[in-house]
Amino acid sequence: MKFRRSTIIPLALFCYLGVMASIGYKEYDAGHMSAKYYFGIIGITLVIIVLLHFNLKRRERLRKEREDDLKNK
Repeated sequence: MKFRRSTIIPLALFCYLGVMASIGYKEYDAGHMSAKYYFGIIGITLVIIVLLHFNLKRRERLRKEREDDLKNK
C-alpha cells in the first residue's frame, strides 16, 4: 500500500500539533494564557493542515494528469 504525500505530511503535522498542544496545556491550565489564545492557535493550525491536505491532493491530481498526457502522446 502506497501512502501519498497528501496523507503523510498532514498526519505528521497533526501528531506534532497534538504533542505541542499537550505540552502547552500546562501553561493554559496554570492560567498563563487565555482560552481564546490557546484554542485559537489550535484551531488555526488545524485549518492550515486541512488546507495543506487539499492543496497537496490537487497537486497530485495535476501531476497524474500531466503524466497521463505524456504517456498518451
